[in-house]
Amino acid sequence: MSQRQPRIEGIAAPLPRANIDTDQIIPKVHLISVTRDGLGDGLFSEWRYGPGGGVIADFVLNRDPWRRAAILVAGPNFGCGSSREHAVWALQDFGLRAVVAPSFASIFYENAFKNGFAPVIVGEADAARLAAIAQDFPLDPVVIDLERGRVRAAEGFDCAFEMDASRRRDLIEGLDEIGASLLLSPRIEAFREADRLRRPWVYRATG
Repeated sequence: MSQRQPRIEGIAAPLPRANIDTDQIIPKVHLISVTRDGLGDGLFSEWRYGPGGGVIADFVLNRDPWRRAAILVAGPNFGCGSSREHAVWALQDFGLRAVVAPSFASIFYENAFKNGFAPVIVGEADAARLAAIAQDFPLDPVVIDLERGRVRAAEGFDCAFEMDASRRRDLIEGLDEIGASLLLSPRIEAFREADRLRRPWVYRATG
């Protein structure tokens, strides 16, 4: 289990576009590996680089301080499109730890939790205000308080976010699905022992 992380804090990059799909997050040309190493270079590559490979200077993740962002603030339906898990990997490899948006595509949402990445759902008005704050106060950190279920930022911004309590626990404790299941080991073993008494024939060695 990794170190406990009750909150995510850092620079937030504003990218308030709706329907950002997985082919925009990590274009298919970069899907040549089953590992995540180096995928951050391909993150939003069609927006970050021109036809000759030159950097597009005014794209938010190419600019200081947002090139060091830990949090992305986006529009609704983030992560729609294909089911590629590489989309989450690319965000993480770039250095991002969370996306705050009004809504997420369901497959991206599940992939995020499976990889310890936080998809944080807030209202549309809150997402728009947070993006504006990130634009106007770029060096002021945004705090995602996983224990309290709040997002805080400059200008007194403080709003609740939606996330199942068990999901928040897994992010705080650094648990994947296997790790979360292992927390239930005493109950699993108690069930097996009770079942062994009820149905001993199931546990007899065969062959």
